[in-house]
Amino acid sequence: MRDRKKAQALAHELVSKMTIEERASQLKFDAPPIERLGVPAYNWWNEALHGVARAGTATMFPQPVAMASMFDPEMIRKIGDVVATEARAKYNEASKHGDRDIYKGLTFWSPNINLFRDPRWGRGQETYSEDPYLTAQLGVAYIKGLQGDGKYLKVAACAKHYAVHSGPEAIRHEFDAEVSQKDLWETYLPAFEAAVKEGEVEAVMGAYNRTLGEPCCGSDLLIRKILRGKWGFQGHFVSDCWAISDFHLHHHITTTAPESAALAIKMGCDVNCGNTYLHLLRALEDGLITEDDITTAAERLFTTRFMLGEFDENCEYNSIPYEVVECPEHLALSEEAARRSVVLLKNDGILPLDKAKIKTIGVIGPNANDRMALIGNYHGTASRYITVLEGIQDYVGDDVRVLYAEGCHLYKDRVEGLGLPGDRLSEAETVAEHSDVVVLVTGLNENLEGEEMDQSNSVGSGDKANLLLPAPQRKLMEIVAKTGKPVILINMTGSAMDLRFAQENFSAVVQGWYPGARGGKAIAELLFGKYSFSGKLPVTFYNDSDELPAFTDYAMENRTYRYFTGGVLYPFGYGLTYGKTEVTKAEMRDDGEHYTITATVKNEGCAVHEILQVYVRDNESEFAVRNHSLCAFKAVSLGANETCDVEITVPKAALEIVDDTGTRRVDSRSFTFFIGTSQPDDRSAELLGTRPVAVELKL
Repeated sequence: MRDRKKAQALAHELVSKMTIEERASQLKFDAPPIERLGVPAYNWWNEALHGVARAGTATMFPQPVAMASMFDPEMIRKIGDVVATEARAKYNEASKHGDRDIYKGLTFWSPNINLFRDPRWGRGQETYSEDPYLTAQLGVAYIKGLQGDGKYLKVAACAKHYAVHSGPEAIRHEFDAEVSQKDLWETYLPAFEAAVKEGEVEAVMGAYNRTLGEPCCGSDLLIRKILRGKWGFQGHFVSDCWAISDFHLHHHITTTAPESAALAIKMGCDVNCGNTYLHLLRALEDGLITEDDITTAAERLFTTRFMLGEFDENCEYNSIPYEVVECPEHLALSEEAARRSVVLLKNDGILPLDKAKIKTIGVIGPNANDRMALIGNYHGTASRYITVLEGIQDYVGDDVRVLYAEGCHLYKDRVEGLGLPGDRLSEAETVAEHSDVVVLVTGLNENLEGEEMDQSNSVGSGDKANLLLPAPQRKLMEIVAKTGKPVILINMTGSAMDLRFAQENFSAVVQGWYPGARGGKAIAELLFGKYSFSGKLPVTFYNDSDELPAFTDYAMENRTYRYFTGGVLYPFGYGLTYGKTEVTKAEMRDDGEHYTITATVKNEGCAVHEILQVYVRDNESEFAVRNHSLCAFKAVSLGANETCDVEITVPKAALEIVDDTGTRRVDSRSFTFFIGTSQPDDRSAELLGTRPVAVELKL
């Protein structure tokens, strides 16, 4: 029920009937049943970053960083709603069959709204952006989609990982992320604040690391003072998995497990993903906590369970049938998301391909026919996968011959263990020589960039040492380039890479991300012009990582498009279409609660889907970000050679700076707004041939 007070009253009544031992037992992620009270077992651990994960078959959407390329909160909300629908369908059947295992519940540890501050972070693929405003808007949309607007929560979303967390994975269990008050409030907290205040997210997960000396899952500052105090958060708080044991094992904030359990629960952590809360009763015996500490946490958790309608046999979602899982409508939405997520970075005119003019296409590369290149991490299982090779084969049918060569292993120096280094290069060269055009598919997968505990790359812990593709792939790119054939590079990674060789040597460059189970179909349709590209980069593609600060440095200086001072390869917000769209004029008016911009958008070319972007620059304040900040955006569909006026609202909070004390306020009387299809930076202008329109605002 969305009536939290009523749910709290019901939770209070139920918990009051439990012994202290029973109450404590409910605070672990795998809560046992209390049969005498009719309380079934419940596992709080479920994942759904881009579809119901780790629970069998479900519709698999693009990875979050890919979905962010759509710059479309409404589309993200629709995806969240579909994920929740399938989650309910699967929960209904699992419960009916007495299956209350891990990944079978209704509390989903999604979305990940950490800032993708450094492209070396392996888990950045799970997040939305390097920009706090874009991250906040998309995170809130996904939360609303998941939680629905019914009498009960459709599922309970969870904003993670709170807070100041984005690698390195290898030292996350002992690392202290030290940040200034300005960076904390300007960059690292806005998405979480929006999740709580605008998204009304039901849960928040703490990070592994410390922030400003305190472990995030036992932080007086983060949990008590900010989350529950300043923001008024009413939901439940969950630890990251085995993060509480890090208090004594790695952070050395405490010395024993009972002390760690006591610190976490007293600071307001209600659910322990891990086993440290097995020591709660010992902590109680030792006088480290009170019964009220345990009771308060138990009541918060059962408030959520009541709000999910778990104890109401007439809950509105109980009738969702299993047949909705991977139904045609959901699969169609996942394909649309994939099409709109892919970003065209370079096109010398070779795209779109015309199959009537092509006899043979060569498809080459280790990710060309690999399902793992589609899925990213934290994924579910699809009933059908369509790789890039299969997508092209299906699209051209018998009209065009498709030749294929793996070219190289994803990261090893040979494909066959008994072969010599480069054992697939000659085949790749042959395929390229016998083709009219080459589609070269490179990249990584979840084994090379991901989480600390996953199978990892040579660096360890899922992070990247730099932005280079593995050496075998770089060699493959050189071999294919030397054939002189036109090459279209499809790069399938969850993060920014050094693509300078491709930019200099290939006819087209496409960032395919991890586009979901049927992403190969979407990519083929884009390559052949059935649809126009429309994605925009939610992160900066730097030339390399040498100009970036140390990975362990959490200061925002010289990071992300808002602060970076060097040249970049592909800027944040950049992406080409098959049309040529620009804003020709713009006007701004003050509508009291916000500003309204009316922009005239002109499209020269075929019908396109564009992203109108608005950036603001404070011209006076010493506390302004160095460059400019995204403050509004809107997806716009334009017909062939169409010109139209588009209205877009800008929140007045866009004028605020954050000073060195962490205080947010207006500190200037002079601002410039830039309205266009990109940032107002020189590199975007160089790549697009257009600049945004500038509008001055004087207060």
